[in-house]
Amino acid sequence: MVSTAMFAEIATLAGDPARAAMLNALMDGRALTATELASVAGITPQTASGHLNRMTTAGLLAVEKQGRHRYHRLAAPTIAQMVESIMQVASTLQPQRKRVATGPRDAALRTARTCYDHLAGQLGVALADALVDAGHAELDGDVGAITESGVKLFSSLGIDLDRPTDRGGRRSARVLCRPCLDWSERRPHLAGRIGAALCTHAFEHNWIRRVDGTRAVSITPRGQQALRSSFGITLP
Repeated sequence: MVSTAMFAEIATLAGDPARAAMLNALMDGRALTATELASVAGITPQTASGHLNRMTTAGLLAVEKQGRHRYHRLAAPTIAQMVESIMQVASTLQPQRKRVATGPRDAALRTARTCYDHLAGQLGVALADALVDAGHAELDGDVGAITESGVKLFSSLGIDLDRPTDRGGRRSARVLCRPCLDWSERRPHLAGRIGAALCTHAFEHNWIRRVDGTRAVSITPRGQQALRSSFGITLP
């Protein structure tokens, strides 16, 4: 049973605006330096270091050293799940305001983005829907499964579900498939090892590209063709 003190500590860490901005910046799965995270949060590098040390000590972040540089990343997929869940709750509870037209970056985030190491937005939800409708995956509440036909589909695409998925080159102990509630679509996209493998495959085969300065990804012409032929998906 989680203690009330630990619950409050994690909530306090995630609730600070600067720390929340840094956690959000790490949701694309990449590792960033303290200077980069300070810029995102709008604070000095010295202040950022204090925040990062607190989050690392609590287990929210992990640090990787390369030469003189220290890179920070989310410590585990469960941390990304927590951040995405907070975003979903915040967007639900946000006071209703007069509808305002949003810019291209907002539209890009809704269309396709990374949620830590898997795909989210309209693209992520469309992939989940396509796999379920075709009988390749099953989603029920907080659990998911890949069917035999799904295993065959991913194998035909060259996606190896037994491929090492952790930083040390070992097979991850995380679940194969689970639904993750998408904060912009309010419907599930795929997480777990299969979500990570599909996202990695999409980057490696140039189906998608990162959009600088944001979690959004753009779908390439090659990606549009692959999504149509493999999953029956067409997105802007």
